[in-house]
Amino acid sequence: MSGHSKWSSIKRKKGATDQKRASMYSKLLRAVEVAAREGGGNVEGNMTLASAVEKARDFSVPNDNIDRAIKRGSGALEGARYEEVTYEGYGPGGVALVVDALTDNRNRTGQEIKHTFSRLGGNLGDPGSTGWMFTRRGVILVEKDGAPDEDRMLEIALEAGADDLSGGETSWEITTDPGAFRAVRSALTEAGIEPSSAGLTMVPNATIAVEGSQARSVLNLIDALEDLDDVQDVYANFDIPEEVLAEVG
Repeated sequence: MSGHSKWSSIKRKKGATDQKRASMYSKLLRAVEVAAREGGGNVEGNMTLASAVEKARDFSVPNDNIDRAIKRGSGALEGARYEEVTYEGYGPGGVALVVDALTDNRNRTGQEIKHTFSRLGGNLGDPGSTGWMFTRRGVILVEKDGAPDEDRMLEIALEAGADDLSGGETSWEITTDPGAFRAVRSALTEAGIEPSSAGLTMVPNATIAVEGSQARSVLNLIDALEDLDDVQDVYANFDIPEEVLAEVG
């Protein structure tokens, strides 16, 4: 299982304060709105919107809020106009980072991200400096506790169009082509298997091992970037031992 997937899973299990949950709601709804604006408000015909809606529902965002975000994006309601911006750089230990943001003020967002990189031992790079190290994939995590055995999981996933099934100590990770993501997720749900998380993400083509204080510094940088209001997702190619992730999480 990729290091960043494990880290995301651990943080999700730890829960969040009301303030962080409110911030996450805002980010998820912003993603829904932009997806609806760029590809239309029909969930069935807009894969990006469908993924954004499913992710919002996974975090228990109320359906009314999701519907309003779709209407804002498709022009039925007024709202701020956000644009997608991607930043690339390096963290401690040479870990490659890709930061996706949705913003209504590129200058503000760029300054906040640059300051965060500099403050926590990273370096903001030029466009294209790290993005080539990642591939867009669908990633679905399923807790092993209560899930079918490996053979059954593999059968369900591959028949639905998944590319691979791998496992960590506590979770299965299913990877898919972006176009097969919804079909695989639906197949799991129909089989009575509820993912702990699922979405389209950027998977590193190779990872870099970091441990000890350096690992903590990497995770601190990622958390600080994710806490910024305009940042939607942070992708990284670190490989950190699960016990360190659990301790820091």
